[in-house]
Amino acid sequence: MTELRTERLLLRRWRDLDREPFFRVNSDPRVMEFFPSILSREESDLMIERCDRHFAENGFGPFAAEILDDCSFVGYIALNRVTFIASFTPCVEIGWRLGADHWGKGLATEGAREVVRYAFEDLGLESLVAFTTVKNLRSRRVMEKLHMTYDSAEDFDHPRLPEGHPLRRHVLYRLRRRQH
Repeated sequence: MTELRTERLLLRRWRDLDREPFFRVNSDPRVMEFFPSILSREESDLMIERCDRHFAENGFGPFAAEILDDCSFVGYIALNRVTFIASFTPCVEIGWRLGADHWGKGLATEGAREVVRYAFEDLGLESLVAFTTVKNLRSRRVMEKLHMTYDSAEDFDHPRLPEGHPLRRHVLYRLRRRQH
């Protein structure tokens, strides 16, 4: 079982005890501002099951993130195989979702840096992508801190959102191993 550590975080596989705090993260309108909707408890639990399945099928996946000092759950830092078809797929995406109480402390960047290191050095991946809605400036800032590159020519309409949906337009950032 792969666990990653940073100065302040433990990135690990999911536990049953994560279900309640993960639901709180997924049901917070601030956290879910740039997603189509908040998640119900059932949807949140199903997401944990998908995370476990991704690990089982790929050997990596979304890591549950907790604070080392007090073992409090903060969210996740993820490596995911992108499952929709787009001009940039197939690929592996890095992403994150942290509870709003943990924003502004550098935790997403800290955890993502370790996951980038793991992806390139341990898994031998050649590149990663990250994407979000155009207006999600907090996530875009993390992408920039990771030294990911952005090219507006690669902006795309997310195929899982309907035509005309206000969150459909996405930006794409890339990071190649040689940039790391």
